Amino acid sequence: MKRYFLLGFVILLGLSLKIALLLADVFPFNADEAIVGLMARHILMGEKPIFFYGQAYMGSLDAFLVAGVFKIFGQGVWGIRLVQIILYLFTILTSYWVGYLFFDSYRAGLIAAFLMAVPPVNTTLYTTVSLGGYGEALLIGNLILINTRMLQEKNKKNAAWLWFTWGFLCGFGLWANGLTLVYSIPAGAWLCFYILQGRKWRSEIAIILQLVGGLLVGSLPWWIFAIKNGWSNLITELFGAAVAVESEPFFLRSLNHLFYFIMLGLPAAMGLRPPWDVSWLGLPLIPFVLILWGKILWNWFKLPQSSSLKWILEGVFLTLFIGFVFTSFGVDPSGRYFLPLWVILSLAAGKVFDEWGKKKNSSLALIGVISLFNLWGNIQCALINPPGLTTQFYAPARVDMRAMPEVIQFLKEQGEVRGYSNYWLAYPLAFLTNEEIIFSPRFPYHPDLRYTERDDRYPLYTKQVEASDKVALITTRNPALDEKLRWLLKDKGIRWNEKQIGDFLIYYDLSHPLRIVEFEKLFVQAGNQN
Repeated sequence: MKRYFLLGFVILLGLSLKIALLLADVFPFNADEAIVGLMARHILMGEKPIFFYGQAYMGSLDAFLVAGVFKIFGQGVWGIRLVQIILYLFTILTSYWVGYLFFDSYRAGLIAAFLMAVPPVNTTLYTTVSLGGYGEALLIGNLILINTRMLQEKNKKNAAWLWFTWGFLCGFGLWANGLTLVYSIPAGAWLCFYILQGRKWRSEIAIILQLVGGLLVGSLPWWIFAIKNGWSNLITELFGAAVAVESEPFFLRSLNHLFYFIMLGLPAAMGLRPPWDVSWLGLPLIPFVLILWGKILWNWFKLPQSSSLKWILEGVFLTLFIGFVFTSFGVDPSGRYFLPLWVILSLAAGKVFDEWGKKKNSSLALIGVISLFNLWGNIQCALINPPGLTTQFYAPARVDMRAMPEVIQFLKEQGEVRGYSNYWLAYPLAFLTNEEIIFSPRFPYHPDLRYTERDDRYPLYTKQVEASDKVALITTRNPALDEKLRWLLKDKGIRWNEKQIGDFLIYYDLSHPLRIVEFEKLFVQAGNQN
């Protein structure tokens, strides 16, 4: 009973940290999160998107969950984040379960859950706001690990059900978010070894059929999309086509990714820096935390390889490392792709601290050093607002969204409900106004005016703007774009007024509307960059 009381306390602790930061209003509402909300709204109106608008490597599971919350409680930003909080509470719970099953120790599981409840800024950020499936990926990953451990217990009743479930989770995860592959690949490698170990061929065929059946059922949306739209886009996006902007040779590109992994990714995953900036967090504690983690990992690798379970956890790290370094995803070291690392580190720490506690119970107090460091980092970032805890790691597009209510009020007063802006403004504006105000994201946000049509994730909005006889223009901290637009307006003989509200510059009351064909040649087409 004591362990369940402690587990309840740990989960309540994790919930309290989330609520405190949300009440402090330190999470800016980002365009990616707005798209999830818009998808959820459209689902309630009858749409059934299979993937995140405009890309085919992250499924619409998150949007369907948010739609359920919207249906019950009404539509709002808080509903999007409620889904993420619930998912993360289950991730904390299943981290305890993984630790307990893998190490046969409820204390190891509790320690892992405690570290998950007070995580680094990177984990706090991407499990509170939504980018379309990262919270789901962590939970599904834990469930894959749990299912794998259950399958290791030989002579298990309902084994057929477990094999089917394992396949289903891997297929479902593939659709929900390709990040789950870092769990399913090493777990699958172990299963292949397990299947081929001393089994009769009939038994092996039955297991394979159960696995494949579960995989096909779980990934059914993925297959439906492939049949309707072809395989090419699905496969290329799964391996990073959406962020494939590098022109260097493969070897040099991989070396860059390796540098990003070590110098940027790992520090973000461990809480040494925020994912959107290269600055130290909790600086006075960093030497102690690094020494402690070094000691933890040293002891982890000294543990006997008594079973393949330890190898599976190490395999998650190795798979993520290979995927980051050798695919186009390595161009983005902001932190979201490193979320599974904190789960693995927490589990490793849980096992090592459990071993230390058997020898000297007071050594468990060292857990407090890591937790205090993580809490320090979260508070330090919360106190610097803007940017707050932001998912926007690209500085030129890091807009202070606190002025949005004033922008919305001004646009409504002026009757400017259609227009053109950039990706980071258009979708929050649409969601916050219940799609009363629609702006097409056809302006670049890069200072060098690079633009990609991938930013136009929901073309119906652009059609509405193009059909309007009155449009406004909004730019955000982009002097080069402002210069081009003013020149174009004068060249076309268009009269206009301007209004600066925070980071937003509004061109309104245009004497006649501007169209895409008139300004698209001003920008540099940038392929898939976003």
